[in-house]
Order: sequence, then structure tokens, then C-alpha cells
Amino acid sequence: MSLNRKISVSVLGATGMVGQNFIRILENHPWFHVVDVAASSRSAGKTYADAVDGKWYMESDIPDTVSELTIRNVHDFESIPEGVTCVFSALDLPEKQQTRYFEFGYAKKGYGVISTSSANRQTEDVPMIIPEINPQHSDVIPIQQKNRNLPKSGFVSVKPNCSIQSYIVVLEALKQAGFMVDRVQVTTLQALSGAGYKALTNPNLKENVVPYIGGEEEKTEKEPLKIFGQVTGDGIVQSTELIVNAVCTRVPVVDGHTAVVHIGFLDEVPSLDKLKSILSSFTAEPQSLSLPSAPETPIIVLNEIDRPQPKLDRDTENGMAVTVGRIAEDTFFDIRFIGLSHNTVRGASGGAILLAELLVQKGFIS
Repeated sequence: MSLNRKISVSVLGATGMVGQNFIRILENHPWFHVVDVAASSRSAGKTYADAVDGKWYMESDIPDTVSELTIRNVHDFESIPEGVTCVFSALDLPEKQQTRYFEFGYAKKGYGVISTSSANRQTEDVPMIIPEINPQHSDVIPIQQKNRNLPKSGFVSVKPNCSIQSYIVVLEALKQAGFMVDRVQVTTLQALSGAGYKALTNPNLKENVVPYIGGEEEKTEKEPLKIFGQVTGDGIVQSTELIVNAVCTRVPVVDGHTAVVHIGFLDEVPSLDKLKSILSSFTAEPQSLSLPSAPETPIIVLNEIDRPQPKLDRDTENGMAVTVGRIAEDTFFDIRFIGLSHNTVRGASGGAILLAELLVQKGFIS
């Protein structure tokens, strides 16, 4: 699919780590063009370059097309430039209700809101989509619009937590091949960037492993149930066919979430060779639609005994692929493996942009 013109977009929370990644990834995007950046009152009125001076954490330079944009106060719903139809939300506010207020506030103004925030992930009529797994959950958008009296162009859709990206697409690939996983035990080793740029300079996180991340285990256990849930007339009903048990830790790695995963099957267990073949050959709707951000190969299987590794593998397919290795039979479950994904790309901004591309293709964003 090619567009006759680029779609004008805004980035909320544009100065934070996820917001910066939106700015970086959207530079030269074939479909989207950033014309508006919004942040808190502390940054409002400054140029983007001035607001992130000394706090720009991307390896590439600030895009010229964004550096001189004047930051809009995120509270100001009225002065968003004419022509903007899509809003990427990287808001990270202390109270989830605040984030809900802003995201639905923009939706009520007729903007399609694509969010990386957790605030609306468990809201029944808000689709939480990984495009390779549950693109059909976009069918909830008209229900949301009816429930909330939103204009036809206004809605909120979210991407799930970064902690589940390293393994959940594996479950989908196996499901499509007829092998149903009904039990998952996962231990995540989550990178510092997942806690924002303050974590990168926190001396307590250097040479240290923190065996607890507030709220992450609940998200890791519950969000897959919604992703594998069913669309009804009221929204999404969570799946009852899967149990996930999670332990989430913070490790001194800058980027890249690793997951140690043990899975059990409802019925037949594939051989290791069969499982590797299923994962390596897996493709889904983003690939068939040739969406700009879609990885050509969503799951990369590595046979080396010491892979995947964040430093070596997180940027595979521009950070959008999941890398899987150490696949083996398991003593207590059936099979175990280690999965790796780029938490600030696939797990955040990149995943949200891929979702927006899907919703362009489906006619919800134009």
C-alpha cells in the first residue's frame, strides 16, 4: 500500500525516552510526518531541541524536521495543528486516571490515539494489539466509539507491555500451527531503558540485579489473556485457556528485554525440530500487508548455545523481530526457550507505529 500524502501526527510526552524513540523512528517514515510535539508545562513553549538539551538519549541526532518545533502543552487540546489525525501517546503520568483523561480527551476531539501507556490496557473497549497476533481486535474500535460517543475518527488503541514481547508471538505461532500452549512460566530480565532515562544514570542499578519491578508481574500475567481474548458486543473478553506465571527483574543492560520461558501444551507437544520450523516460517497480517515497520521474519531462531544476547541481537530487523534460542525439552513443563526483544522499539514506540500502520490499512486512520 502506498499513500498519496503523508499523515500528519503528533507525539505526546515527546521529551521522554519513549517519546524520543517515536521522534527517531518516525524520521523519514513513508506514511507519517511529525508536525506537533507536546509535553508538560515545564517544556511547553521551548523548542524541542532546547527541551531535550543534555537529555537526548538516542544515538542519532535530533531530526531537523522536529528540532525547531515549539512544544505544545499537553493540556492544550485546542492548538494542535490543523491536519493532524493521529496522536502517538508516550505519556507516563503518576496516576493512570490522568493518562486516561488525556488520551480520551484527544479521542473526543477526533484524533486516533495510539498509546504505549498501561493506563487503558485493561479497559474492556480499548483494543490492545500486537499486529501479528490479534489484528481483529480493531473491531472493538466502533464499539468504543459508540460506548463513549466519540467522533468517527476518534479512538484509543494501545500496545501491550514490553515485558511480554519476547515470548507471546511464539505462543501465537504455535497456536496457528495447531499446538496450544496452556501454561507459561516466565522470568524476565528487563533492561534499564524500560524504566526511563533516569534509570540509565541511577548508581543503584549499575552492577546490580533488582528482583522486583512494581506492577510488571501483574501486567505480564494478565495482558496475554486479553490479547488472546475474544471480541464481543461490549468489548474484549479475556481468554481462560492460558495461565501465565511471571517473575520480573531489572538487570544492568541498556536495551533489550530477555525472557526465560517454560511452556506446557494442552495436548500434542511438537518435536524441537518441528517447533523451530514453525517459529522460523511464521508470518502474519503485517507481513502479508507489507506494512513499512513489519519485520520480514517476525521470529528469528538461533541455534548457537549462547544466544540470544541483548548486545548482539536486540537490533535484528531494525529492532522489530523477536529472537529465540536455547530451545530444549523441559523437565517440569514441556519445552523451554530464551526470547529477546528490543524493549524501546518492538516493545514501545516501534510496536505502536506498526499498530498505527495496521489501523491506516484498516481505514481507522487517514
